[in-house]
Formats: sequence, structure tokens, C-alpha cells
Amino acid sequence: MTSSLDGVRFSVLDRSRTREGEDGAEALRATVRLAREAEALGYHRFWVSEHHSVPGVAGSAPTVLAAAVAGATSAIRVGTGGVMLPNHQPMVVAEQFGVLEALFPGRIDMGLGRSVGFTDGIRRALGRDKEDADRFAEQLEELLGWFTGAQTAHPQVHARPAEGLRVPPYVLATGEGASIAAAAGLPLVIGDLRGRERLLTAIDAYRAAFRPSPWADEPYVVVAGTVAVAGTEEEARRLLVPEAWSGAYSRTRGAFPPLAPVERIEELAMTEKQRGFFESGLAGHVHGTEEQVREELERAVKESGAQEVLVTTSTYDRGALHDSYRRLARLAGLTRTDA
Repeated sequence: MTSSLDGVRFSVLDRSRTREGEDGAEALRATVRLAREAEALGYHRFWVSEHHSVPGVAGSAPTVLAAAVAGATSAIRVGTGGVMLPNHQPMVVAEQFGVLEALFPGRIDMGLGRSVGFTDGIRRALGRDKEDADRFAEQLEELLGWFTGAQTAHPQVHARPAEGLRVPPYVLATGEGASIAAAAGLPLVIGDLRGRERLLTAIDAYRAAFRPSPWADEPYVVVAGTVAVAGTEEEARRLLVPEAWSGAYSRTRGAFPPLAPVERIEELAMTEKQRGFFESGLAGHVHGTEEQVREELERAVKESGAQEVLVTTSTYDRGALHDSYRRLARLAGLTRTDA
């Protein structure tokens, strides 16, 4: 029986979330272990993220972590989701990805975002300000020029070993990111998976405005979002609870904490405001049994026309997290039905 998921790639983005009682080193090692699992299950790529000064996230240096992931795997594509370009000098980013591509040829992706540090203190520590996000298109052009040798800002300078190498770039869409991706002729990564009207409008505009480039002949859309799969719908919903509470806590306390066990969260006496944020954090994600998730993903892919689904899921219980990815791989046809 033909499914709309046939031929669709499935990939994983992990943010190296910490759990209560563990340090950042364990979270980073767990990311590497998850990458090995994702490779064994048949996922197409494994990406890591960039966050600064967030107590509940250990992933602050994505190119360094990507090197560890690539070194621990052998076939899966490895990259970033993403490097926040406004936080860095384009030449340095080119050099870092050039080193990765030189060490792991044909396996490296360069996912790029336009966010800057989310507090004034972080931006000052990075030597950046909010306005730097407005330079993303200019920085992107310079970055790509370091690979092609076409950058003109520093004509006597060369980014080595990047120059002449081909590392596929992807634009993570926030705000005007979709239009920037279209103008540059680059693949687009955009959320969420439920096919909301704003998402579909942005994808349609991207495809309509896309200009072929040396990096991509035609539009390529990756839809990203949270997917939780379990034996029952309620079990899948409980996988979402730790991240939802972490988000609610951050919205009311100003700090993004490590993930807590579901049982402890269920016993909390939340304020009305916290409860509102918590319930909102549980909404808008794809979750359920394998059959329920398959139906939802088929609908999202059909509506968006996406060529790829990028899944980013966090929960306290890593065993349940790995089980969710195994179930997703099975329903997507990445592994045998008895895997």
C-alpha cells in the first residue's frame, strides 16, 4: 500500500538536554549515543544545536559536538540545527565546517540560523546585539563565498581548508528566514509538523521565490517538530510533559531548567499562569501510537509537500525517548517491522 511517507527522509535534531541530577558531560555523551542509535535505525541525518548560558541545555558548541558525533558514527549525515550565524564571524564558521568536511567527507551539513543570544547579558558576552540578526543575509552570502572563493569582503584572505569544499547549507526559518533561503537558493528548514496555515504560506512563498543556485537546483523543504510515539496515546503524551514543564518554568521564573521526572511534575501545585504555559507546551506536537502518528505525519507531509521530516524530541526518560525513535523509524519504514 502506497503511503505519502514513501521516499520522505527522516532525521533527528538533538539539543543535548540535561536531566535533573546530571551534568552537561553526561548530556553530551547521551547525544553521541543517540546518534549511534539513529544511524542504526536508518535516519538520514543527525543534527545538534547551539544554545548559550541555558542551564537545561549542554549543547553550546555545535561544530565541536558534531565532530564527536561524526567520529562515533560511520554513515549518517551530521550537522547543525543550527549554528547561529549572527553570533560568529562567517570566516570562522567556514573554517570550522571546512575542518569537519575534510575529516568526514560527504557527511557534513551546515544548518544555519539567524537568532542571537536571548538575553542582553548573553549578547554582551558574545559581543553581539539584537541588530546583528538583521545582517543574516549579508553574513550568509559571505559565508558561502568563503567556500566558493567568491567572497569580496576580504579579497586577500582564504578560509582553509573550506575553500573549494562543498558543505550543503540549510537555512533555519525564523521570521524572514524563508525569503532569505529562497533568494539564496538554499534548502529550507521550517516548523512545525502540523501544517498550520502560516507554515504552509511560508513554504508556498519560499517555493515561488526560489532562485536556483550552485547549492540547490530546486526548492527543498524540511519540516521540523516534536514527535512522540509510544504504545498508547497517553504514554506518548507523558513523554511531552518534562519539556512542557521546563518551558512553563522558564516563562514564569526566567530560567530554563533541566528536565524533571514526569511523576514529580504531575505532583506539582502549579500556579494558574504556569498551568497555562504548561498546557500550551503540551499542545501542537505530533504524538500517539504508531498508527496515530503515521496518519498525522502523512497529513503534514501531504499538505506541506516536504521532502524531509526533522524530529526533535526531549523527555526525562532516555529509554522511553529511544523507544519513541525506534517506533518512529518503524512506522516510517526505516527499519524492519520487527526491529
